[in-house]
Amino acid sequence: MQAIGLCRFSYPAIGGFQVEHDSIEERIAYLYGEHRLNERFQLFETVALPGLKAQTDPNFSLIIVIGDQFPARHEKRLEDLIADFPQALIHREPPRNQREVMKEILNEARLDPTDPCLQFRFDDDDAVSVDFVEKLRKATRDCAPLLKQHKTVALDWNMGYVAEFGARGIRAAQTFRQFYTAALGMYVKGNCPLTIMNFAHDKIPRFMPAVCFSDPPMWVRSHNTSNDSRQNQVPNTALSTLTADEETLFRDRFAIDIGHVRQVFSAR
Repeated sequence: MQAIGLCRFSYPAIGGFQVEHDSIEERIAYLYGEHRLNERFQLFETVALPGLKAQTDPNFSLIIVIGDQFPARHEKRLEDLIADFPQALIHREPPRNQREVMKEILNEARLDPTDPCLQFRFDDDDAVSVDFVEKLRKATRDCAPLLKQHKTVALDWNMGYVAEFGARGIRAAQTFRQFYTAALGMYVKGNCPLTIMNFAHDKIPRFMPAVCFSDPPMWVRSHNTSNDSRQNQVPNTALSTLTADEETLFRDRFAIDIGHVRQVFSAR
């Protein structure tokens, strides 16, 4: 079954942001600000990409959506980061309505629309476990009778970490949270045009059956200065420096290496 991931990398959509701007020009200036983009690249390189590159089931694709005005030198930087990641491709779009353009991209990526597929959305500053795609496929087998009865079914893993990353390393807290963007997938039946981008991630169980799994930690939600949802952040006092065991867990479950994090964030 085809598995498709979608990642917006500072794409200046019309709508789709909790932090609002008065014009698309103001949004582009904010998204492409040098400090913000540098932080996004640091997180993409050290947090988001490692786990995707290390997936135990590599049979998936990741569409990285950028704006058609994305700075050329940063586009080259993005190309360099995914040079050894054949599942990823960069898709350029002018500013358009957030939901409409993302739905269109996902449906165009389906190799055969008459076949069912799996979809997931992915934020460029979060991580999923190295076995996320494998578990997503297994869930479709485990839930096969349910899938036969519905056009779409949400598949959610609710255990993870909230974390901050920087030159001093990683501070984190284990968290239970249902229907986060990270480690949330959706089964889509053949000949169904619905996509995971038709729905707000936290509202998806209002519209379809949803199966939740409380497996070992499956995601890391990063907190940083440019979170779109930063008004809902966990206070810093809830986070603590990783223990030696947690450093091992981050490396084994998410391919996040604390030494790499310190190195990249020290080179600001």
